[in-house]
Amino acid sequence: MLTYEQMRQTAQAIRDTVGGADIGVVLGSGLGDYVEALENARYIDYKDIPNFPVSTAPGHAGRWWTGTLHGKRVCMMQGRFHAYEGYGLDEVTLPVRIMKLLGVQTLILTNAAGGVNLTFRPGTLMILTDCINFSGKNPLTGPNLDEFGPRFPDMTHAYDRELIDLCQRQADALGMDCVRQGVYMWFNGPCYETPAEIRLARVCGADAVGMSTVPETIVARHCGLRVLGVSCITNMAAGVTDAALNHQEVMDVANRTKAAFRSLLDATIATM
Repeated sequence: MLTYEQMRQTAQAIRDTVGGADIGVVLGSGLGDYVEALENARYIDYKDIPNFPVSTAPGHAGRWWTGTLHGKRVCMMQGRFHAYEGYGLDEVTLPVRIMKLLGVQTLILTNAAGGVNLTFRPGTLMILTDCINFSGKNPLTGPNLDEFGPRFPDMTHAYDRELIDLCQRQADALGMDCVRQGVYMWFNGPCYETPAEIRLARVCGADAVGMSTVPETIVARHCGLRVLGVSCITNMAAGVTDAALNHQEVMDVANRTKAAFRSLLDATIATM
């Protein structure tokens, strides 16, 4: 794990190149071109940021963008890191702590997810109301970083209730009947879940499953950030249908849904 001073150096390198921000957005699979919405945007490649990991997952470009959106300073991660890439959870969640040091107060996490709720369909957008950590791992394991938050952070409201309501109101105003609310369960990956695991997820109360987002949520709450999470249901999870799962399907549905996804994010950020 990096020291606090090393994190400050990383944050300063980003600030010197692209500036700070008030809102941070992590762009999941298929949503990377939302950076085009930024005005006066500048970027820095992850490989050029000191002490920073590099994305290896398909569909994750690996750039940190900052610009103005609806009068607000917004930074966007064009690609995230996953535990299945071989990164430790301290590296997976490092960008959240860097955002905190850059002045971010609100974090928007997006992802592509598999649908567990049988009323969902590919293309459904799910506003996260809660999450389940099924990985057996926690990014706060180890010495506590007191500079960011307490040893035992509360997770009662992992996702900010006001932001959930705000996002839902924007969906309603846009007439988006594809938007639902639900619980996201984190599996480590990279293999897709088995049908038995999906049945377990449903019993546990999960509406969708995925391989990201929860560790970032935990660290964001540790840092005192407000969090909004939105999933794009790109496929029904294993066993819901007889179809085999593949990443190309995930990317295809994410690309078909990205216009609606962008509209929802845009309207939400505009009214924050």
